[in-house]
Amino acid sequence: MLAEFGQFCDFAGRTFIWLFATGLRWKSIRQLLPQLFEIGVQSIPVIAVTGGFIGMIMAIETFSQFKALGQEDRMGSVIFLSVVKQIGPVLAAVMLAGRVGGALAAELGTMNVTEQLDALRVMGTDPIRFLVVPRFIACLLLTPMLAIYSDITGIVGGWIISVQVLGVPSGPFWHYAHVGVEMWQVNEGIIKSLFFGGAIGLISCYKGFHCGAGANGVGRACTESFVASFLCIIIMNFFFAQIAQDWYIGLYGIRSVFGN
Repeated sequence: MLAEFGQFCDFAGRTFIWLFATGLRWKSIRQLLPQLFEIGVQSIPVIAVTGGFIGMIMAIETFSQFKALGQEDRMGSVIFLSVVKQIGPVLAAVMLAGRVGGALAAELGTMNVTEQLDALRVMGTDPIRFLVVPRFIACLLLTPMLAIYSDITGIVGGWIISVQVLGVPSGPFWHYAHVGVEMWQVNEGIIKSLFFGGAIGLISCYKGFHCGAGANGVGRACTESFVASFLCIIIMNFFFAQIAQDWYIGLYGIRSVFGN
């Protein structure tokens, strides 16, 4: 395990070296565009559906508790805060880890098994520069954008159920959402998703580059890629939540989600 972690650190270090050395060249940008489409555009439907239904479920689950307290008008603040801080970024990252991470591991793993990576080395091309850097940049850039998209669909889903189905007044819903959520929480979710995307790209590409032989090795690499990415997302989210909360309390003090 320690040896594999060392190999991963070496892999990540080489990726960052090539990123800063050639990441902004036109040839690298041309290689990046197909990855932006595959990772970003192709992931929009699943992110939209998942985010929207999660927002709807939150509205249904929280309405009875808020109504019992006579505070159903304030549901907007809790739904917005939960979505932009936790559910949107984490959900988008987990969906990408399953959809994109598995695809990256399978693609690069197949290239490894069929010796295409060795062919690139023979031709004098570093596979990390040619294959990993564009995929890593695409994950790094598009995960925050997809997290924002997940936030929007989750908020819209929560609004539809709260206002159109459960009868919560639309004016107070948006008012308390505005009062209870600050740019700090929004930026926290976006910054977290940036690190989530980087972790997904590195882990998936690493697992593909170091997969075992045959179809069994490629399948195992896909599974390990998702599991490792998921665990990394959850662990990173814990530390981000603790650090962001400490910083917020230190700068602004404790503030209620109801805007008091």
